[in-house]
Amino acid sequence: MRRTPGLSLAALVLTAGVLAGCGNGGSPAPGTAGTTGGSGTKPAPAESNPAGDIPDDQAFVAYRPAQGGFTVEVPEGWARTTSGNAVTFTDKLNRIEIASADAASAPTPASVNSTVLPVLRGQVPKFSMGKATAVSRQAGPGVLLTYQGDSAPDAVTGKVVHDAFERYSFHHNGRQVDLTLSGPVGADNVDPWRIVTDSLRWQ
Repeated sequence: MRRTPGLSLAALVLTAGVLAGCGNGGSPAPGTAGTTGGSGTKPAPAESNPAGDIPDDQAFVAYRPAQGGFTVEVPEGWARTTSGNAVTFTDKLNRIEIASADAASAPTPASVNSTVLPVLRGQVPKFSMGKATAVSRQAGPGVLLTYQGDSAPDAVTGKVVHDAFERYSFHHNGRQVDLTLSGPVGADNVDPWRIVTDSLRWQ
């Protein structure tokens, strides 16, 4: 019987190595970030902004109450609701409340601590105090009260979010305006909140 010439041992080893390399299909080496499977590491998670971050390209529009007296810029497109002397703008996990009332004197950190804090403690679930400090904005001097607490349950999902609150109080010619801005703890909304609070103008 005629025999087929055999490959040398070295040729067999070389051939097997080439075939193994071709079967790899260009996949990353085991242990790299792109490997998946039972023994490999998982893919690196995609970067994302913390929940509640307002987009950098958010546009703002002027809001003026029916009774006049002031204007303030709020994020364009946010849902608006009115209750008594307060109007609220909301979008996803963020909220801005604007309330105004007659006031004989300007607020101080001491007056906020003595009159506002007891009300908030009774209204805000899991309330925790930050501090009341004097601040200055384009509209003049004011008082900033920071605190944390749970949001109201979502009307659809019932989900509750632990929020960080910034409550600014300003006074002009016998009238006080309170701006309360809130969003999830950890969200970075320093710039949008500054736009809103710096936009208050008396009329």
